[in-house]
Amino acid sequence: MEKTSYALRKSLSLPYAEAVQKVTQGLKAEGFGVLTEIDVQQTLKKKIDKDFRKYVILGACNPNLAYQALQTEREIGVLLPCNVVVYENDEGNATVCAMDPEPAMSLVGNPELGKIAADVRQRLERVLRGL
Repeated sequence: MEKTSYALRKSLSLPYAEAVQKVTQGLKAEGFGVLTEIDVQQTLKKKIDKDFRKYVILGACNPNLAYQALQTEREIGVLLPCNVVVYENDEGNATVCAMDPEPAMSLVGNPELGKIAADVRQRLERVLRGL
């Protein structure tokens, strides 16, 4: 697993469709539901007639952790849910990229949110490691 300043990333030796299914299952196992699913390829074709690789944005949410965060910081909803991206890479396999919640939550400056963000990050890391 690779880490950037804002995300956790893992390249897989799986085809795109299988990766989307496995990511969704992994999120569910960690208590996340997928609230939104944006098919970027289809959306760009429809809206601006541009071709793009297979690419989906999954808006994942763990209701218990979201509730804790909202109780701690009312306006934290602007940073929820956790986005997880699956796309077809140049080798024809899938890459998965999840938002790292710790940098995002650190913007708020509330130490209680840091604890919640660390929990979310650990869960997302387990999802990626399990792929």
